[in-house]
Amino acid sequence: MVSSDIEVVFVREPSLLPVFGKLGIKPSVPISARPTVSKSMNGMLAHMREMLSLHGGMALKLSVVVWTVAVLAAVFFVMQA
Repeated sequence: MVSSDIEVVFVREPSLLPVFGKLGIKPSVPISARPTVSKSMNGMLAHMREMLSLHGGMALKLSVVVWTVAVLAAVFFVMQA
């Protein structure tokens, strides 16, 4: 006669009803939102920040113009189809 070990594991289904009060509160986990950046990337980001602070208004105007042209081109091609 062969004896086999059978392990039965019962998994409790989560309740579908919302849980109110202290039972429903999960402990907060501290999360570090600081991205990890290499030293070379950090230097490049500092340079980009400096350029943006010097030419921020021009960069904003240029991005609005490029976005407007892209939208108008998309509308044009949709109307042609």
